[in-house]
Amino acid sequence: MGRNIRKRRSSMATKAVAASAALALGGGGLIWANFYASAHESNSGQNATKAATAAAQVATISCPDVGQKLTNVPQGAKQGVATELANLDKQITEAYTRLASTRQAQTNDASFVQNAITGPLKEKRAATIDRIRINIQRSGGQFNSSLSQLAACTTQAANTNAGQAGNGQQNNGGQQNNGGNQNNGGQQQNNNGGQQNNGGQNNGNAGQAQNGQGGNGPVAADFVDITKVQANAQLGVGGNGAAANGNSGSRGTFTSNCGTNGNDNHNTDNVIVAPGVTNGAHHLHDYVGNQNNDAFASDQELAGAGTSCQNQGDKSSYFWPVLRVQDGSQDFDQNNDGGGKEGNVGKILQPAQAQIKFVGNKKGKVVAMPTALRIITGDAKAFVNGNANANVNWSCTGFENKVQLETQYPICPQGSQVVRTTNFQSCWDGQNIDSANHRTHVAFAQADGTCANGFKAIPQLQVRLVYNVPAPKLQNGTVVQPYAVDSFPENLHKPITDHNDFINFFSTNLMNKMVNCINTGKKCK
Repeated sequence: MGRNIRKRRSSMATKAVAASAALALGGGGLIWANFYASAHESNSGQNATKAATAAAQVATISCPDVGQKLTNVPQGAKQGVATELANLDKQITEAYTRLASTRQAQTNDASFVQNAITGPLKEKRAATIDRIRINIQRSGGQFNSSLSQLAACTTQAANTNAGQAGNGQQNNGGQQNNGGNQNNGGQQQNNNGGQQNNGGQNNGNAGQAQNGQGGNGPVAADFVDITKVQANAQLGVGGNGAAANGNSGSRGTFTSNCGTNGNDNHNTDNVIVAPGVTNGAHHLHDYVGNQNNDAFASDQELAGAGTSCQNQGDKSSYFWPVLRVQDGSQDFDQNNDGGGKEGNVGKILQPAQAQIKFVGNKKGKVVAMPTALRIITGDAKAFVNGNANANVNWSCTGFENKVQLETQYPICPQGSQVVRTTNFQSCWDGQNIDSANHRTHVAFAQADGTCANGFKAIPQLQVRLVYNVPAPKLQNGTVVQPYAVDSFPENLHKPITDHNDFINFFSTNLMNKMVNCINTGKKCK
């Protein structure tokens, strides 16, 4: 453990090493720091070092995303397949929880993870994937047999870093860039090597163990002082999420004022990817616009629901993972599924601003979106999936035209606010309101603004969320009072997992008004 190694350790120092090891895990281990310490206090420190080193070898579990590989699910199989995909997520969550709670056993038995966690997980996943096959074939569909090969999961280490080049994010102040957004066989690797506990930091670690995101992030390497980051002009990972409009084509805008979720409309469902499944998201969402969105909402119910939007013709549903600050307080879901039970803890921050704007296409005119069109942008599992579907823009007010971060949360200077900006896909296949993997029916415009493969340009939704966030402090490799988006537990609250969802329920008249405004260069509300 570097400079923390001592020939002899006091009880306090032993706890510090254990907490440091847990921090290095990037997830799960921190809540077990005191357990490690108590198990090794009576020893010379050699066992504590052994525990720290062995436990730090595994940070999380990485499983192939079966849902992203589905290309055709018959109508009659959709509910059954959605239920089984949700079961896969639940199995990963349970396996990750077991990984986090058995660090001592992992230290004592090098084969423990394989025998007790990933091996049984593979068997469960294989059975679930086979049920997906049965659902599809019973409804007359074709099942891609290669999906059966996606049952096996791997463990992801904390001491390697795939790195991300060319995104304008620099390693400053001794921070490790742990975004790791280079796709290595569909898995990302994380470097938390900078998370060394430097003597005397036990109090800070203990506080983070108590107040942090359930022990599975964020860590110091997830943050960067935005004033020390080189300016970049890139918006969106891998070219995803760039603004579709420009100085030509359809230059108008349409803004819908739908509030900031001041009425606390939250749930941990996701009616797009897990319809009919309670807690299908495993993390909490903010909802604005449509007020009836939960896992069981039908299109008819959504169309007839109330809306928080000022223009009552907009009953669309806009939802995103909540942002929390770990200030020691507990929120209403501390003991709930999707909340504290799954590592999503801390005070939920209501946005100070939530701008919902639709823009045009820099090449030509846009067409109306179909009713009930569903668009998911970004990837809630990007840390383990890789960055193919990531679409992340983090910044601070006053810096948005200079710096956009993808793999780190910004630490904003005094007087500046944290900003999350999302530019949605703006090309539609002209036929479908959804697709088997919830992605292939829409696409991002090409660099010149055109839509490929015969897709049609539609108004591009842009969501800009602004937060008053107390600036975290980085102290000797630890982070004090961090903030983070809610995430699936195994994704460790990484910034790259930010995402956003939209279901279109504009009235026909209001959608036509939007299209006309955009195509004629007007600014409308």
